[in-house]
Amino acid sequence: MLLAAALTLCAASQGLAQKLNGAGATFPYPIYSKWFSEYSAQHSGVQVNYQSIGSGGGIRQVTAGTVDFGASDGPMTDEQLAQSKVKIVHIPTVLGAVVPIYNLPGVADLKFSPDVLADIYLGKISNWNDARIAKDNPGVKLPDSRINVVHRSDGSGTTYIFTDYLSKVSNDWKNGVGRSTAVPWPVGIGAKGNEAVAGMVRQLPGTIGYVELIYALQNKIQYGYIKNVAGNWVKGSIEGVTEAAASVKSMPADFRVSITNAPGKNAYPISSFTWLLIPNPAVNAANGKVLKDFLNWMLDHGESEASALYYAPLPPSVGDKVRATVAQLK
Repeated sequence: MLLAAALTLCAASQGLAQKLNGAGATFPYPIYSKWFSEYSAQHSGVQVNYQSIGSGGGIRQVTAGTVDFGASDGPMTDEQLAQSKVKIVHIPTVLGAVVPIYNLPGVADLKFSPDVLADIYLGKISNWNDARIAKDNPGVKLPDSRINVVHRSDGSGTTYIFTDYLSKVSNDWKNGVGRSTAVPWPVGIGAKGNEAVAGMVRQLPGTIGYVELIYALQNKIQYGYIKNVAGNWVKGSIEGVTEAAASVKSMPADFRVSITNAPGKNAYPISSFTWLLIPNPAVNAANGKVLKDFLNWMLDHGESEASALYYAPLPPSVGDKVRATVAQLK
C-alpha cells in the first residue's frame, strides 16, 4: 500500500540527476505515478519525487515554497492564494469520479439518492435497512445493521469534491458542515488517503466510504449508483465524468471550476477536474524548465493514457487553453 510515502521515479543516467519534488493529492496518484515514471524513462537524468499525502498537504507545501509543484483535487481558495509565499497557477490534468463504496456481503448495485447519501454522512440515517434506503432499492434484502461511516482524516481533495457535491444537494449539509478539504464530520471514523479508506471499507462489513473510482476498481469494492440532476441512476464512469465536464460552457482563465451535480442525461454527479499547482515563477529555474516540459509532454502523450486508468482526459478545448497557460509559465 502506498500511503503518505515518497515515490521516486528515476531514469538510468550517469552523474547527478535533476530531481523534481512534488506533493499532494492521492486521487490522481495512479495516473501521476505512471506519467512520472514514463517521463523519467524518456528523459535521461530526470527524477520526479511525488509524495501522495493528500491535497491539504500538497497545498501547504507548495504555498510554503518547499516543493517544485503541488497537487490538489480541490482548487485553492482566494484566501489560500493570497497567503501563499509564491504565485500559484492551477493546471488541470485529468478528470475523475468520486464514488460511494460499501461493504454489504451479497448486496450489489446499491442506489443512493443525493439526500440519502447526505443524511448517512450527517448521521440522520444510521441503519442499512432504513426505509429511505429501501425505497430506492426495491427488492434488495438490506441487513438490519448499523452503517459504519468512513471518511478521510487528512486534508483531502477527494473530500472537497464529495462535500462540494453534498453542499449542492443538501441544505443541512451546506449550512451545517460545508465544503472543504477538511470538515467537522458529524459521524464516522477517519482514514488517511484514498488507499486507507478503500482498505478500511474492504475489510469491515457494514461500512460506507468514498474514493476515486480507480481505488474501488483496483480493490474490487462495490460502489453505488447515484441519482443525477436529470433523475437518472448513474455509476461513476469515464463517460459520465466527460459529460459532466461538458457542462462547463466557459472555462475560467484560472481553471478553478466545479462540475459536481452537473446537468446532463448521463452526467455523473460527483465528478471533478484535478489540478497540479505550479509556482510561477518557479522556485528553482532549472526545475521549472523541466516541469514546463513535462506539462507539454502530459498534453501531447499523457492524456491518451488517462482512460486506461479510469480517468477522463481533458476536453480538447480545455487542453488548448492549458497549453497556452503553460507557454506563459516562467
